Amino acid sequence: MANFGMSKRDYGELTELEKAFIRKAYESKIVSEMSHLRNAVLNAVNNAMRKKGKKFQELFKKKQAKADKDYNENAIAIIHEIEAKEGKSWVDKVYQGAGLRKTKQKEGE
Repeated sequence: MANFGMSKRDYGELTELEKAFIRKAYESKIVSEMSHLRNAVLNAVNNAMRKKGKKFQELFKKKQAKADKDYNENAIAIIHEIEAKEGKSWVDKVYQGAGLRKTKQKEGE
């Protein structure tokens, strides 16, 4: 119970049901930590034994954040307004600012 910041007296005042819940929470914590450790070791071994030139396997997959639909719709509306007023010259400015060259499109696209 020292892990939970409880004294022996505090622990003695708990009911058997409360003690069972604490033991179950501690058991779940240990199982979760061991599962994470097992996955990390397995991943490290797989990465160490991988074939030459093969990519590393990530331990945790990166999840893409969900898009904010309202923000995107507002941004698209603003872009359409700017294009209606000024044309698509803003695209050339973005490419120029990034140091990129705009690719030439085929006729009819």
